[in-house]
Amino acid sequence: MDRKEEISAAYRSLGKAHSLYDGQMLGNTVTGRWMLKHIWQMTREDALSYPASVFSCIPADFSGKLLEVPVGTGVLSMPVWETMQKADITCLDYSAKMLQAAKERARERRISHIRFMQGDVGALPFAEEDFDIVVSMNGFHAFPDKEAAWKETFRVLKSGGLFCGCFYVKQVNPHTDRWIKRFHEKHGFFTPPYETLGSLKERLESMYADVEVSNVKSIAVFQCVKQNTYKRTRGRKTSVV
Repeated sequence: MDRKEEISAAYRSLGKAHSLYDGQMLGNTVTGRWMLKHIWQMTREDALSYPASVFSCIPADFSGKLLEVPVGTGVLSMPVWETMQKADITCLDYSAKMLQAAKERARERRISHIRFMQGDVGALPFAEEDFDIVVSMNGFHAFPDKEAAWKETFRVLKSGGLFCGCFYVKQVNPHTDRWIKRFHEKHGFFTPPYETLGSLKERLESMYADVEVSNVKSIAVFQCVKQNTYKRTRGRKTSVV
């Protein structure tokens, strides 16, 4: 069994969902499966595959410093962090409610090697090049100041470090786009503007090396490596320091 299959199996073994958010993430409730099918046009296997793809690029024996922002309820990351006992992990979220849910999930799973912090991704309370890995699961479609979030996640990542994650991108599925506009934006869950698959790849290639972008329906999955160089994008030279 490879790393991605191991992570997918861990998700399937999770107990009851703690919230509507959890149920939608993993499709393990009736309402969650309805939302996956009718909003995202995904199966449960689709929902399990994209987070597993993100986390599978992190070595199971990783022992450096890792930042997850946002952590949300921890439904996607805690089963993975539980297996990485040598890692120094910091989980940050702006929402106190989400952070509390993540803490409770960590306590339930007896995970003690994680530091939880409330904070703003647009003004991260960390030094430059502080982390070996930065992970962002389903955050960039919700961040109100996306440019600040891109700059800050880059700033705190070490040269040669891994940046990976996933989030909603527009113009893949018009049906999902309509739901996002009429429901998620209306209730403050998502905040425009949004990337497309093409604009995400272009943005990452202007800042990082070894960029890989794929998607599961309207969710983009990415991984890349930080480099302190200059690259050309849209015919202009752009500094990434």
